[in-house]
Amino acid sequence: MLILCTGNSARSQMAEGLLRYDSGDKFEVFSAGVKPSSVRPEAIQIMNEIGIDISGHQSKSVDEFAGQNFDYVITVCDNANETCPVFPGAARRIHRNFEDPPAPGVGSDEHRLNVFRRVRDEIRAWLKNFITANYMPSTPRTG
Repeated sequence: MLILCTGNSARSQMAEGLLRYDSGDKFEVFSAGVKPSSVRPEAIQIMNEIGIDISGHQSKSVDEFAGQNFDYVITVCDNANETCPVFPGAARRIHRNFEDPPAPGVGSDEHRLNVFRRVRDEIRAWLKNFITANYMPSTPRTG
């Protein structure tokens, strides 16, 4: 499974960490960006608050995954959905736009963290529904 957003700095990184944690070994999960940057410290901080460590994650380009087969390609922002490349095989494309947390320096630190927390919780709720709807115990999932 590949999760995409624009910078692979917040939403897709949080989604990758959440899906790995909440699904156990049901899915092999990767994330990338159409214009990768770096993982936002706020994303690392708010994931640590719920016991998920993404401090070792790095932003990756979607180009690194060209030619690979995925069961699912999930876009978590409209920009990635519009610019996502085509992946071979039977990849099922799923899109759900989540709010882009404020950029560094926009608003107070607490405001930014609160938006990150809300977006994290929205992603987690959506992914829990995804896991329930798409995981079939008799069908192994591979990336």
